[in-house]
Amino acid sequence: MQALDAVAVRQWADACVRSLDANREDLDRTNVFPVPDGDTGTNLLQTMRSALDALLRTPVDTAGSALAALARGALAGARGNSGVILSQVLRGLAEAAQGASTASGASLRRALWRADELATAAVSKPVPGTVLSVLHAAAEAARDCTSDELDEVVTVAAKAGAEALADTPRQLAVLARAGVVDAGGRGLVVLLDALVAVITGRVVEHAPVVVPVPRDSLTTAREDGSAEFEYEVMYLLDRVPEAGSSDAGVPAVETLKDELLAVGDCVSVVGDGEGLWTVHVHCNDIGAAVEAGIRAGRPHRITVARFADQIAAQAPRFVRDRAIVVLVEGDGVAELFRSEGAVVFEPGDAVTAADLLAVVVSTRARQVTVLPGDPTWREPLDEAVTQAVAAGQDVVVVPTFSPVQALAALAVHSPSRRAGDDVVAMAEAAAATRRGEVAVSDREAITWVGRCRPGDLLGMVDGEVVLIEPGPADVGDLACRLVDRMLASGGELVTVLVGRAAPDGVERVLEDHLRVAHPEVELASYPGGQRDAVLVVGVE
Repeated sequence: MQALDAVAVRQWADACVRSLDANREDLDRTNVFPVPDGDTGTNLLQTMRSALDALLRTPVDTAGSALAALARGALAGARGNSGVILSQVLRGLAEAAQGASTASGASLRRALWRADELATAAVSKPVPGTVLSVLHAAAEAARDCTSDELDEVVTVAAKAGAEALADTPRQLAVLARAGVVDAGGRGLVVLLDALVAVITGRVVEHAPVVVPVPRDSLTTAREDGSAEFEYEVMYLLDRVPEAGSSDAGVPAVETLKDELLAVGDCVSVVGDGEGLWTVHVHCNDIGAAVEAGIRAGRPHRITVARFADQIAAQAPRFVRDRAIVVLVEGDGVAELFRSEGAVVFEPGDAVTAADLLAVVVSTRARQVTVLPGDPTWREPLDEAVTQAVAAGQDVVVVPTFSPVQALAALAVHSPSRRAGDDVVAMAEAAAATRRGEVAVSDREAITWVGRCRPGDLLGMVDGEVVLIEPGPADVGDLACRLVDRMLASGGELVTVLVGRAAPDGVERVLEDHLRVAHPEVELASYPGGQRDAVLVVGVE
């Protein structure tokens, strides 16, 4: 790949999420600097997921706009210090590619350098041996690369980042003692390796092996006490006895117990008889629990753990199992589908795959069924579906070539059925519906039934002209003849969508005609509001 376009950016973002998910536990275990809070992998993953979600929700058609969407999503969903730095890396890439349809090797060189500047500026006191060192090494290697070929620039940058990562224990003593490399730097190497894989098609295997660090998590199981308290606070307390006292601070400890009981439960304050006490409480106000200890003596080795049953679940990408997306034009028919619970999109004349992808992703449904109301939208729809499926969403397109076929399909939709069976039922209902139109010709053409001229009234069945009436013509008369032709092979229900250009009362003309000519047939007429077709007709 010699240029990074919008599709490749999406592929990279998706690969980053998958790689971070696979490495999350290892990154969390090796997170020992600046504090051993065991969350770097989780924070990077959640931040990148937010970035990918924003990209999939935003219509983009250039590398610059795709990177900008990633940067916005990462900033909005940044988790922890590592997430903030990642958001600035993506911002640097976006700024360097602003306005560009694709990103070349030279563009990537500038992007990494800008990312290095922004990420460094985001940290108040940059420290060697962290993710900043890894990013700086990658940016310098890209800058010094003698080739402008995209694959060579990204490969050189990723290799330099991996080498800088291996050096981090020599730069930070805390990493050397723990026997690990910097977790944030390793996360950045994961992202660079994913970019190499997307551009070159080769899986990178140069990441160093690290020694996992066993360490207690900062979450804990609740053994006792009320569920209204979120945190477990523990500390050691050195009690300084009052002048002339030899009680090792017992009266003050009793006061401490009372103060802790006022802010929480499961209070225990036990001593060794020589002035050292262990304090434990479940509470919500951590500060109050610690301040009570300060009043009683000198608290130290303070630990705070959040109960596992209080940790809010991360908002999932999918919030419902299934959704129906309908592509139609016309205010009336759009409202008709909305009233049946469908997500409606009116594509217009210049619809793109990015527009349709944004609609599918915005449903936040695990399985999406699309009912296109016009065959001319098929090409961008196929591209959008391919991208959505590649990103992990199950999307199926039911072949409907007219709004009336989409209506027939939606009428048999049942959420209680298995998704596959439901799609089959909808496809069968659409296929059993013949489609017709009454429209005004906008050009001269040769049809199966002769020549038509601009202004002539046309009757069409399944996309083919079957009736021509020189204009100006009686819409009601031609509509009745068209319905007769469509009912020649049988039918029980005629559905009519009335367009903007339809004359008043045309549905009453059809109703009177069917009452006499086809009394066994039911008519359902709706204001469609479509611009092109005077009438859209369906026979089931």
